[in-house]
Amino acid sequence: MSDTDRPNDGLVIAGQTYHSRLLVGTGKYRDLDETRAAVEASGAEIITVAIRRTNIGQNPDEPNLLDVLPADRYTYLPNTAGCYNAQDAIRTCRLARELLDGHKLVKLEVLGDEKTLYPDVVQTLEAAEILVADGFDVMVYTSDDPILAKRLEELGCVAVMPLAAPIGSGLGIQNRYNILEIVENASVPILVDAGVGTASDAAIAMELGCDGVLMNTAIAAAKNPVLMAGAMKKAIEAGREAFLAGRMPRRRYASASSPVEGTFF
Repeated sequence: MSDTDRPNDGLVIAGQTYHSRLLVGTGKYRDLDETRAAVEASGAEIITVAIRRTNIGQNPDEPNLLDVLPADRYTYLPNTAGCYNAQDAIRTCRLARELLDGHKLVKLEVLGDEKTLYPDVVQTLEAAEILVADGFDVMVYTSDDPILAKRLEELGCVAVMPLAAPIGSGLGIQNRYNILEIVENASVPILVDAGVGTASDAAIAMELGCDGVLMNTAIAAAKNPVLMAGAMKKAIEAGREAFLAGRMPRRRYASASSPVEGTFF
């Protein structure tokens, strides 16, 4: 598809337009050089950073992520990974705002337990309400529950991010119908977050109508992270174009590619 044929199709989050619909994490890579190379190959413009685990200025004696992925080139999305209650998540977001000079865009993630890493939805709702009231632009990780997703939107979250499968599992989208229900009833961007394992998983998410996909382990844990990052970029683009094109209807029986009418013999 040429640029002249492509619809005006930017991803708008908190009033900012992005060309890439792939958001990537910055953890689990071998070193910062591999992190940089994979992020560049992905084409991502928004990158997540776990404030509790990644140095962006907290420790001047350690390598700083900002040195290899500068904030004037990427939109940082600080996340509250590792938080298991609302208060810790709120405190982490406020720390990120201080470290990044008043940065308001955050990814809220409040986990329920260490085994499943499923979201604690009660604590997530509490934290979201407080953070929105405090002026943050909240992108929120949640379960694939359509009712909960709508509730988070109504609280004022700028994007809702249902899981496809447990964090880091690579199982792909386990409940397409719930994701589809969330997408069809949303007035804010819906991005699949967690569970993607390979390029086809990302393409399916986009074909369902999701506005984007956030991933980390699927790229970082690949045998060749940089090559996988490029594959994910292509999958996101292909899935989005397929969604915009409108797939053919499914049929139970065959339908000839060439019409029978008007044949010569």
